[in-house]
Amino acid sequence: MLASINPLGERARERRWGVTVVAYLLGSTAAAALLGLVLGAAGHALPLTAGVTALAVVALSALALAVDLGLGGLRLPTVHRQVDKDWLGRYRGWVVGVGFGVQLGLGVVTIVNTAAVYLMLALALLTGSTVAGATVGATFGLVRALVILVVARVRRPDQLRLALRRVNAWRPVSERIGIAVQGLVLVAAGAVAIVH
Repeated sequence: MLASINPLGERARERRWGVTVVAYLLGSTAAAALLGLVLGAAGHALPLTAGVTALAVVALSALALAVDLGLGGLRLPTVHRQVDKDWLGRYRGWVVGVGFGVQLGLGVVTIVNTAAVYLMLALALLTGSTVAGATVGATFGLVRALVILVVARVRRPDQLRLALRRVNAWRPVSERIGIAVQGLVLVAAGAVAIVH
């Protein structure tokens, strides 16, 4: 994504990077919020108590952690599809931004590289609330999309290469942060389960 939508590429296509990025951020956040809202509404129909919900979150968080840590040979189920890069030369910047944002904000229509995506969907469902589900989704969609801002100051090809190398170097740290967040969800849900 960063190699595709950056100030250099947008300028070469005679588009404004800022317009494309705002559309991307809005598309990702709105799509994820809508998905969370739908899942929260569906969860409202489930007969869940606070204790059952906490236990479900514990189990799902533990499973997500196990998958992301590669325990027991568990593998992440995913589709093998990416956003269509042909759009970059075919459509206006805001269309590309919204289109890419929606696809990536939904989380599961392109390659899924962390179980946290599936955990987010489960959490939105388990909220049993349209507002809470939409909040979970919107948070996911926005945070996932914000990484595009890493290339905001790129003006030359060497700067883009450097930015992409830095992002790649930070990948292990990002993965550890994701695992730590899943661990925090597991511990917090476990505490709630104990109380109930």
